[in-house]
This record gives sequence, C-alpha cells and structure tokens, in this order.
Amino acid sequence: MFTLRVAQAIPRSAAVAGTHTLRFQSTIVRVSDSIKRDHRELEEYYNNMMVSKDADTAKRWQNQFVWELARHSIAEEIVVYPAMEKYIANGLAMAEKDRSEHQTVKNKLYDFQSMDPQSSEFRPALQSLWADLSEHIKEEERDDLPALEKAIDQAESERLGDSFSRTKHFVPTRSHPSAPNKPPYETVAGMLATPLDKLRDMFAKFPKEDTPKSGKSAEMIG
Repeated sequence: MFTLRVAQAIPRSAAVAGTHTLRFQSTIVRVSDSIKRDHRELEEYYNNMMVSKDADTAKRWQNQFVWELARHSIAEEIVVYPAMEKYIANGLAMAEKDRSEHQTVKNKLYDFQSMDPQSSEFRPALQSLWADLSEHIKEEERDDLPALEKAIDQAESERLGDSFSRTKHFVPTRSHPSAPNKPPYETVAGMLATPLDKLRDMFAKFPKEDTPKSGKSAEMIG
C-alpha cells in the first residue's frame, strides 16, 4: 500500500487507481492512446458525479476528477504540445489553440475544485466545465492527435506516451490558472505547487472500490 501511494500520490484510493495510472509501467503505448485513455477516465468521473446520490460520493468523484484533469492538462502542455510544435507543419497554431482552450478549462476547474457538492452551483459549474472540456477532447481526438501520429514514427510516439505518463506523477494535482502554460516556466511553477497539492491530497476523500459509479456514457448523462 505504501509503495503504491508514493507512486501515484494517493488518488483513486490506491489499488483502484493503480490499474489505470500505473499501466504505462508494464505496457508502452502510443501517445494518442495514453491521452485517449485519460479522456475516457475523465468522462467516467464526470458521469459518476452527475449520478451521485449523496454529497460524500459526489465529493470523492469531484476530487478524483480534479486530480486527473489537472495532471493531464499540465502533462500535455509540457510534453505533447511542444511535440506538436516540433513535428506538425501548423503545430504552433494548433498548440496555441489548445493552450487557450486549456486556460478556459483551468479557470473553471479552479472555481469548481473547492465547491461543496451540496451547493446549488455545483452541478451547473460542472456542466459548464464539461461542455468546454468535452469539446476540446473531441477536437483533440479528431484533429490534433491524428496529425501528430502521422508526423512521427511509432518509436517516437511511444517515447512521448511514456514521457506523458511519467510527467503526470510530478506535476500539480489541482488547478493553478495563473501559472505559466509553457516549459520551462510551467515546469518550475509546477515543482513549487506540487508538494502543497499532494499534501492536500493526503487529507482529501477519494473513491474507494465500493464507491458507486454511473456505468453510462457521457452522451447519456450530459
């Protein structure tokens, strides 16, 4: 238990999260597959919040959602977007558009991450956040990731996928919208924010193996 908690900084209640967040250690996958896997998990966490029957369940999935989205966004900005700029002909414009969309999501996530699930603002804030995030996910999977995969070979894609997954273990786990969104400044800012975020994680509630789930797609719930 102790080893796993150090490896993934606590959430999804250790063993439950381990099947997802530590998978890269045994199987190297293409970068697009790593990113899409995160997207599906974020959809799952959103759905679970939307169907939660009590505040405790909603709070656990809220913390899981924030934890995953914050790490995912920063890892993309540190690893994936520079690769897009390097390898794709119009990659600079593509990456800047993605960073702009990330900023919108980060701002909303910052407001949402401390909300009480019993607040009347909780569900509208979540739906507004998801509306922006789901559109970003759709565009990224339709346009950006195929363009990146087309521009690189499998070995480079797997290297980026491994770097993306590993970077997620060393970045902040909460939204900090005022922080830089490009390396190396984002990397430095992240190193300063990460210890405090992970300290907060130690005292936060996260899903357990028996925490209720939706079992439904985002389209069915949204």
